[in-house]
Amino acid sequence: MTAPLWDPQQYLRHADHRTRPFHDLLARVPDPPGAPAPRVADLGCGAGNVTALLAARWPHARITGYDNSPQMLERARAHATELLDFTEADAATWAPSEPYGLIVSNALLQWVPGHADRLPLWLDALLPGGTLALQVPGNFDQPSHVLMRELADSPRWRPRLGGLLRHADAVLSPAGYLDALTGPGTTADVWETTYLHLLPGEDPVLDWVKGTGLRPVLTALADDEEARDAFLAEYRDRLRTAYPKGPHGTVFPFRRIFAVAHRENR
Repeated sequence: MTAPLWDPQQYLRHADHRTRPFHDLLARVPDPPGAPAPRVADLGCGAGNVTALLAARWPHARITGYDNSPQMLERARAHATELLDFTEADAATWAPSEPYGLIVSNALLQWVPGHADRLPLWLDALLPGGTLALQVPGNFDQPSHVLMRELADSPRWRPRLGGLLRHADAVLSPAGYLDALTGPGTTADVWETTYLHLLPGEDPVLDWVKGTGLRPVLTALADDEEARDAFLAEYRDRLRTAYPKGPHGTVFPFRRIFAVAHRENR
C-alpha cells in the first residue's frame, strides 16, 4: 500500500482545533530532565507548528522533530532555529540513539501499525525523571470514519480502495495504553476527552478529513481526477446527513486518548 501523501496547507486549515489537544497534553508534562539543555523528540512533527510550542515552553531545550513526510518536513523547517531542527524518520522504526528527557507523539501513532510494541523502547530511552507523552484520536467508530470505510468497501470502490482505511484497532483503548505504559520504574496517567468542535463553512467535516483520515483515498485516486471527485461527492452527501449544519455551524464531536508516562528517578 502506498504511503499517503500529505498536504500541509490542507492539514493546517483547522490548526486551532487540531492544536488544542496538544495544549491539553502538554499541560500535564513536567519539565524534562537534562539541564541545562534537555533533549526532546517530537515524533510525527508534521508541519512543525506544535514542535514550535515545545520550543516556546522550553527555549533552552535541544528539540528534534521527526516525520516521514517530505512535504510536512519542508513546511516544518520554517520553524527551525539553532536548538530546533527537523529530520526524516519513521516512527515504525525510529530508535533513540541517545537519552531523552521528553519524547512526544501527537496524533501520529494511529498511522503506525503495532506501535504499542515501540513504547517499551521509547520508555527505556528516557532519562530518570523523563516523560513519554502521546495523544491519538479515538474516533474510528464515528460516522466520519465509518462512512468513509463503508463507501471505500462498496462494490463501486472496493477494487481500488477496499481494505485501504484504518479501523478501530488502529489505536489501543485507554486501558490498553495504561497497561502498556505502566511497569517496573514507570507510572502512567491516561485519560480521554471528547471535543465538540464547532466548524464554520460548507462541508467542514469533509474539509477536516481531507487533511487527515481521507489522505489514503486521495493518494490512491490522485491519478484519476474524475474518480476522486465522484468519491468525494458520495462521501460529502453522507457526511451532510451525519453532521447537519446548525445555526452556529457544524458540530463535529471528536474523541481523543491521552497518555503521559513518567520514568522514575533512581
